[in-house]
Amino acid sequence: MNSKYLITAASLAALLGTAPMAFAESAAKPKSADVSTAISDTGITAKVKSKFVGDEVLKGSDISVTTANGVVSLTGTAKTSDARDKAESLTREVEGVRNVDNLLEVPGSVGSDLKQAGKKSEQVVSDSWITTKVKSSLLADGTTKGTKISVKTVNRVVILSGNAGSQAEADKAVEIAKSIKGVENVESSALKISSKS
Repeated sequence: MNSKYLITAASLAALLGTAPMAFAESAAKPKSADVSTAISDTGITAKVKSKFVGDEVLKGSDISVTTANGVVSLTGTAKTSDARDKAESLTREVEGVRNVDNLLEVPGSVGSDLKQAGKKSEQVVSDSWITTKVKSSLLADGTTKGTKISVKTVNRVVILSGNAGSQAEADKAVEIAKSIKGVENVESSALKISSKS
């Protein structure tokens, strides 16, 4: 009699020992409630995926679609935040979708903003460096030393304005500005020729 109870107790303990593991497994990945729901979920997943195919906004995105009990989970990466939003709106259009769990990531969204800010900062530094370099080169040159030429740089384009004592001085100023590293163009239409007083 005792051995019968021991076997039953051991079987029960073994079953209880595996139950938490089975529960943890089902909690990790959402599953459909029953066979008919699973078939319906599979259909929803297929319809969502077919909506994504050929959509211009979603090109370059890597999206995985899973459905459990009418709730669609979108995972992976969307090329842009617009693509992320478009994937969700297309999913919501599919009949039978109860909710959308949009877990799509947009790679480099924060990083790309920082890159842009870095580029802008680099551009400002480059422009101010160019302006300083042009001014000091004009002062160091014997021909343009006494001229009243203003120098401004915008996006690596040097803008010369003010007064040059002669055409030769104006030409020399343009030549000096063009010779500075990083200068893409020189605009001298605002540079006037006036005799030195």
